Amino acid sequence: MSAVVLGGVLVAATLAACGGEGSRNSGGGAAAGKDDGKIVMGFSQVGAESGWRTANTKSVQDSAREAGIELKFSDAQQKQENQIKAIRTFISQKVDIIAFSPVVESGWDTVLKEAKDAGIPVILTDRAVDSPDKTLYKTFIGSDFVVEGTKAGEWVKKEFASAAGPVNMVELQGNTGAAPAIDRKEGFASVLGSDPKFKMLASQPGDFTRVKGKEVMEAFLRANKDIDLLYAHNDDMGLGAIEAIEAAGKKPGVDIKIVTVDAVKDGMQALADGKINFIVECSPLLGPQLMELAKKVVAGETVPERVLTEETTFTQEQAKAALPDRKY
Repeated sequence: MSAVVLGGVLVAATLAACGGEGSRNSGGGAAAGKDDGKIVMGFSQVGAESGWRTANTKSVQDSAREAGIELKFSDAQQKQENQIKAIRTFISQKVDIIAFSPVVESGWDTVLKEAKDAGIPVILTDRAVDSPDKTLYKTFIGSDFVVEGTKAGEWVKKEFASAAGPVNMVELQGNTGAAPAIDRKEGFASVLGSDPKFKMLASQPGDFTRVKGKEVMEAFLRANKDIDLLYAHNDDMGLGAIEAIEAAGKKPGVDIKIVTVDAVKDGMQALADGKINFIVECSPLLGPQLMELAKKVVAGETVPERVLTEETTFTQEQAKAALPDRKY
């Protein structure tokens, strides 16, 4: 659904594979006994914590098959140590290229340097790392999470523009230390943080899961009698929160306004039903763009340092119109 935008002036060096100018990686799958020219990619996924992640995994797997790329897939189950172990396994298997969506932002320099020293290029997908050494990976493809948070905050500001008294808000964050959790919180706060009318009563991690979203929202409701708005960093946490709100005898979308991020099918249905009020899209369909970038990197072609996905937002009526053709 989303197109790749190579917007702005992108400074990109020629990212040649380390086996020589324009050649396949000397440490990769081809040199390890595969002479058919087929690219071997090691891919480490965060986990399967949400409908978004499931759709993202399917996109990567389907796109690899369609592109003729052999995929070695690993599910980290939301644990950084599992991802580091997987990346080291890929290095020992001498794959041609490694791609991964990091569980958290920090703590990657050592293993990424190991991949670089082995001559295996790395692509970051969906989430960034905070390493100051940008040579440890070739490119990063994904959304701008700060912009997503900003869009959510702008909707809230407009929705409550005529409210006289305080607007009491609660926030369900993603995993502690994860790039989307940090950035979506930052973007939201940048719009509303300086306005005294908007009061953040509580902000806690819901780990991007429906179960945890419900659990934390139950705690929010016990501690705060008057909540006007819930901001959830993804649809699944918002859907879990809806269960808690309904169990407390309140009407989601009416008694408590809800804004979320992702726009997966279940979230869009809740938006169409009026239980969610606004969704900021974050497309999981990164597979085709990832495979295209991987082929270019392995071939030694120039690629942008940053590739953004183009996304939109949805109101109730827009969700109703989009649902019949929604692919995830």
